[in-house]
Amino acid sequence: MAAALTPQQLSETHRPTLDQALDTIGTRAYWSPHPDHPKAYGEGGAPGSLGAAEGKAAFDAVLNTRFDLDQPGTDGWTGGETSPYGPELGVEYPHADLDVLLPAMKTGTAEWRAAGPETRALVCLEILARISARTHELAHAVMHTSGQAFMMAFQAGGPHAQDRGLEAVAYAYQEQIRTPRTADWSKPQGKRDPLRLSKSFTTTGRGISLVIGCNTFPTWNGYPGLFASLATGNPVLVKPHPRAVLPLALTVKIAREVLTEAGFDPDLVALAAERPGEGIAKTLAVRPEIRIIDYTGSTAFGDWLEANARQAQVYTEKAGVNTIVIDSTDDYRGMLANLAFSLSLYSGQMCTTPQNLLIPRDGITTDDGAKSYDEVVTDIAAAVTKLLGDDARAAALLGALVNPDVKARVEAAGELGEVALDSRTVANAEFPDAVVRTPVVVKLDGTKTDEDAAYLSECFGPVSFAVAVESTPAALELLRRTIREKGAMTVGAYTTSAEVERAVEDVCLDESAQLSLNLTGGVYVNQTAAFSDFHGSGGNPAANAALCDAAFVANRFRVVEVRRQA
Repeated sequence: MAAALTPQQLSETHRPTLDQALDTIGTRAYWSPHPDHPKAYGEGGAPGSLGAAEGKAAFDAVLNTRFDLDQPGTDGWTGGETSPYGPELGVEYPHADLDVLLPAMKTGTAEWRAAGPETRALVCLEILARISARTHELAHAVMHTSGQAFMMAFQAGGPHAQDRGLEAVAYAYQEQIRTPRTADWSKPQGKRDPLRLSKSFTTTGRGISLVIGCNTFPTWNGYPGLFASLATGNPVLVKPHPRAVLPLALTVKIAREVLTEAGFDPDLVALAAERPGEGIAKTLAVRPEIRIIDYTGSTAFGDWLEANARQAQVYTEKAGVNTIVIDSTDDYRGMLANLAFSLSLYSGQMCTTPQNLLIPRDGITTDDGAKSYDEVVTDIAAAVTKLLGDDARAAALLGALVNPDVKARVEAAGELGEVALDSRTVANAEFPDAVVRTPVVVKLDGTKTDEDAAYLSECFGPVSFAVAVESTPAALELLRRTIREKGAMTVGAYTTSAEVERAVEDVCLDESAQLSLNLTGGVYVNQTAAFSDFHGSGGNPAANAALCDAAFVANRFRVVEVRRQA
């Protein structure tokens, strides 16, 4: 059967987008082909896209059904997702016999390899375009598996995730075409005829790529590895978090449909849903067929993967201790507002949320006069309280706690030190069963630097520590220690001193941590923009890779040379 999507059609539709992405990763300017406003979809918006009502209806239609993917080796059905907002999703997914599915996934690799980097990239862009058209549907799926509030699920789980996927495709394409496909080689031999060879160079994938999904950001964290591996010629097996299957199942289904229409084997992308308590990630991770692994989650399992999945190239994003150094500011109110939003967004359930606020014991200088440590902490607490004072606004910003462990950490935070801001329960009028809590801020003594100090470990969720330090130099030493020993996805600092600014930069350069300075407006330390910002650095214990850079894609493929006598 002829392909419904020809290379020419794919090129005409998506080559301009690929070219723009390639240009933008070079300039690091703002650009996105995926609108992040809900009204950009549906009637009057992007052609063929689902509007708000259509997206909600599509999501509702999937609930309480069997999500058939027509995958080889299906030996039963599994499910059990419950929304953090209360309702059970009731979706059942195919459970695979891995001894059947994994060999089937390799069947189409020769044709996928032969297609070349450009066709693979354009097929990936078609997949992303179809995902984008269903952003409203995906937003509800992300919301009801992660606990993100709808607008965040729409933006972070939709266009921002799609941007990260496209960014990975652009880097993958760029790295693969660095080597020409053919070359004529001639070595002079003096009076004799030169030595001549005709050479060809083919990029070939390493093997099956395993994406181990996370609960909090299933698409945003899942798409970079998925599309980087697919674009570099590898089949991709997606193993979602058991509580967040639906967003990645929808993604897999769309990918399989596009691959089929483009004339490729749909089994190049498959889903591995697991039964309750099955824990197939460990089983899959050490299978010889698995040659690439992308993982976001706990440090313990990330470390296990790095130590035990020796046959695979492993990319991990783990836990870290994100820190803000507060030395001084010329916009005190702006700083307070920015910090309040950063601490509150998605109930602190982001790998980029600041945890430790390092404040000199003698206080700081500001445009509003000198502020003592106690005053700064009190004012941060007041800013959070003001931001979240209205329950409707608070629910839209906080979302819901993703699991009972987060709730337990919030409730136990008061045992760690003096509570400067207590957490309160927020009522969600639309979803009364949602567990919503405001952030808690705890005062801690920064001179107690033993390994048991609470601020020296990640406390995932809406828990932050206002750490009193002897001075700004002491804060920088503590910052250096936490990055080096525990890792950090983000670092922030507030200072009016050029000398302190340079010192903070030096720490972050030495320890490979991404730094944001003096954010007081509408950009926050826990947000990054695809094509411009790097998420993680790969240079400290929080993550061994960055999203996205050349290193994230280049080791997913190899170049195989064939030499012929000319």
